[in-house]
Amino acid sequence: MASGKDEERRSRPSGAKPSLLWWVYLGNAAVLLAAFLLLVFTPIEIDAPPTLGQLLLLVAGLTATLALNLLLMRWVLGPLLHFTALMGAIDPDSPGRRLDGTSLRSKEGVAMARAFNSMLDRLERARHEASRTALAAQEGERLRVARELHDEVGQSLTAAMIRAEHSLETSGSSSEDDLREVVETLRESLDDVRRIARELRPEALDDLGLINALIALCSRVGDQGSLAVRRNFAGKLPPLSPEIELVVYRVAQEGLTNALRHANASQATLALEVVENQLRLSVIDDGVGMPTPLPPDTVGIAGMRERALLIGGQLRIDSNPGAGTELRLTVPLDAQ
Repeated sequence: MASGKDEERRSRPSGAKPSLLWWVYLGNAAVLLAAFLLLVFTPIEIDAPPTLGQLLLLVAGLTATLALNLLLMRWVLGPLLHFTALMGAIDPDSPGRRLDGTSLRSKEGVAMARAFNSMLDRLERARHEASRTALAAQEGERLRVARELHDEVGQSLTAAMIRAEHSLETSGSSSEDDLREVVETLRESLDDVRRIARELRPEALDDLGLINALIALCSRVGDQGSLAVRRNFAGKLPPLSPEIELVVYRVAQEGLTNALRHANASQATLALEVVENQLRLSVIDDGVGMPTPLPPDTVGIAGMRERALLIGGQLRIDSNPGAGTELRLTVPLDAQ
């Protein structure tokens, strides 16, 4: 897709185009000139009152004049009407598309094309920055909560479990079962806290990189239920920005979580590869699929699409009831 500046240059003609006012004036002048020539060079006489034949001739001349005027105005305004229809077809979820104003015949139309493309540039920049700020704040809050869960709640639960285990070793048989139950409850709570902290902010992504974080994600999802997760990762990935790594991880996490909780799937495949200078992530499951058409306003899908737009990528979901779901994220490597 061409950039906004490229399209703006294309919409600016090499030579000056006449004003829309002059096009309308010339069209009407051509109609009047045709009527004038007919009156001058044809032997037409009009009586007062006109005869039936003369009246029919006048009606025919008026009809021909109006038809000629309509054709000329359609020729002048047709590209502009088509252009306004294209303006309404611009999809904000498919950024980068711009309008080509070279087909417009008036300088007002070309100016409108430039103004519209410039407005799209500003809106896309504003949306991109707003999304970046919102997602950065969200990830910052996730990190803060994860650290508090790990450092504060996790340490408190660990200390309580150690004390309970010590009491279990030194107590009598009468309270052994109760203490054992307390220990198991504390251990389960500690495991839940650690799992939630990892889901909020994956430590492996910060410490070990994207591939290892995805491997850990597949292992955790496989341990949580009956979903068998297959991995298909490229042997070596090009250097990726932290922003792209985080978006890829979050989309993979959302896809596997949906397959585990909602799809009734028994098997899922997580793949990450580089194809034609594009990073491609896919999550495929054999579950019950999603309704057709897909609900675009769900929180999970909307969040994944917004993240994909943030890094210049595209998110595609192919699903049919009973036929499983394929989620694919494509990110141009030159986007970073």
